[in-house]
Amino acid sequence: MYKNILIPTDGSELSQKAVSHGVSLAKILHARLTFVAVRKPFHTMGPGAEPEMVVKMPDEYKSYVHDYLTAESSEHLAVAKTTAERDGLSCETVDVEHDHIYQGILDTAAQKKCDLIVMASHGRRGVSAIVLGSETVKVLTHSALPVLVYR
Repeated sequence: MYKNILIPTDGSELSQKAVSHGVSLAKILHARLTFVAVRKPFHTMGPGAEPEMVVKMPDEYKSYVHDYLTAESSEHLAVAKTTAERDGLSCETVDVEHDHIYQGILDTAAQKKCDLIVMASHGRRGVSAIVLGSETVKVLTHSALPVLVYR
């Protein structure tokens, strides 16, 4: 049925539950696993930033922030990989930097030739869902692949 399952992870408790569910599914289906952690790039010009911050911000600080964010993504992927290996499954991990989280997920699914995406949803409803947006909803809206949503 499914041969390569993509599971995005952000390190949250709910995301880890989706990882566990996806690993169980992959074990039953004898499918390969690909985990992805997508993080937004560090931009010096964010909300509330002053123009002089761009000039005065040392490259060492920019590098430090980038390294910190990369280490955080790597940690999330390591936890997911350990979950898969505990069930005797091998997997591939992908660390992606993209301005749009959902697009990073979809691009990874295409590049790795995945045929299913398993991801968590916090289940926000009403105004909070509209205002905050949802990466899961964006993946569902734009994906040509089947998406299994874990709640």
